[in-house]
Amino acid sequence: MHGTLTDICIYMINKLFIIAVLFSCSSCKQNTQSGVSGEVKKISVPSFNPDSAYQYTANQVAFGPRVPNTEAHRQCGRYLAGELKRFGATVVEQEAILYTYNNIALNAKNIIGSFQPENKDRILLAAHWDSRPFADHDANPANHRTPIDGANDGAGACGILLEIARQLSVQQLATGIDILFFDAEDWGAPESDGLGGWCLGSEYWAQHPHVRNYKARYGILLDMASAKDAVFYKEIYSLYYAGNIVKKVWDAAQAGGYGSYFVDRQGGSIMDDHIAVNKYLKIPCIDIIQYDPDTDTGFGHYWHTLNDNMDAVSKETQKAVGQTLLHVLFNEK
Repeated sequence: MHGTLTDICIYMINKLFIIAVLFSCSSCKQNTQSGVSGEVKKISVPSFNPDSAYQYTANQVAFGPRVPNTEAHRQCGRYLAGELKRFGATVVEQEAILYTYNNIALNAKNIIGSFQPENKDRILLAAHWDSRPFADHDANPANHRTPIDGANDGAGACGILLEIARQLSVQQLATGIDILFFDAEDWGAPESDGLGGWCLGSEYWAQHPHVRNYKARYGILLDMASAKDAVFYKEIYSLYYAGNIVKKVWDAAQAGGYGSYFVDRQGGSIMDDHIAVNKYLKIPCIDIIQYDPDTDTGFGHYWHTLNDNMDAVSKETQKAVGQTLLHVLFNEK
C-alpha cells in the first residue's frame, strides 16, 4: 500500500508540473503576440527604390530650368501636383505673387500633398522645386545670368519625396504626412548684387499655411540631398531648433548602415526653408543638406553652376536619404 500511494503522489506531482509548464509557455506566447510584443515586434519598413527617385528627378529636369514665370516651371508644377494626386494625396496648390530682391513679381506656387488629411497627428516633409535663374558660381562668367538645371539643387530632393509618396500609397502610416514642395527658394541675389531674396515660398507658406492653425510633430527639409559622395553634417539651426529630431534622423541613418553619409559632426548654418517653419509655426524642423568643408562655399563644386545637371545626381545617395526617412517615419509610435 505504501508503494502504490507513492506512485500516485509522483504521478500527481508530474501532472501538475506539466500543466504549470504548459500554462507558462502559453502565457509567454500570448505576451509575444500582444502587450509585450510592442517592445520586440519588428517594424516592416518598405524598401526605398532609388531607380524611381532618380526617374522622378530626371522627369523634372527634362522640363528645363524650373524658374518661376517660365513655361518649364508651369509644366513641372503640373507634373508634381499630378504625381502626388496619383499616389492618393489630397493636393493643394497655393498660388501667390512674390517679389524678388530686385522687385520682380513671381507667379509662385507651393504644392502640398497630404496623406490622411483628417489625421491631426502629422509630420511634414519638404523640399524646394524651383531652380536657380543664375549660374552665378559657374567658372565661365558668361554663364552667370544663365538658368541652371538644378538637378541636385531642387529636383533630386523632390524626387526622393515623390518616391516616399509612392510608398505611402502602398503602406499607410499611423501619422498623417504632408509633402510640401516650396517654390521661389532659389531666387536669392547673386553675390554681385548683395544678399537677400531667398526662401520666398516657405516664408509665404509659414505665414499663410494651407490649413488654418497648421500643426505637425516635426518637419524634415531636404536640400541638395542627391549628389554623388554627399556628406550630411548636423546643420547648426537644425540643432538649435530641433536637436532631438536631428538625433532621431542621424540615429536612423547609423542603424541603416548610412553613417558614412550622415556623419556625427556639426556643420555650418544656412538660411533655408526650415527657418520660416521654425520661426512662424514653431514646428521643430531640420535641414538635411550637403556640406563640403573643403570648398569655399561649403557646397559641391557644381553648386549654382551649369554642372548641376543629372550627372551630379547619385542613386546611392538618394537611397541613403530616402531609406533613412522611411526608417524614421515607419518607426514613429
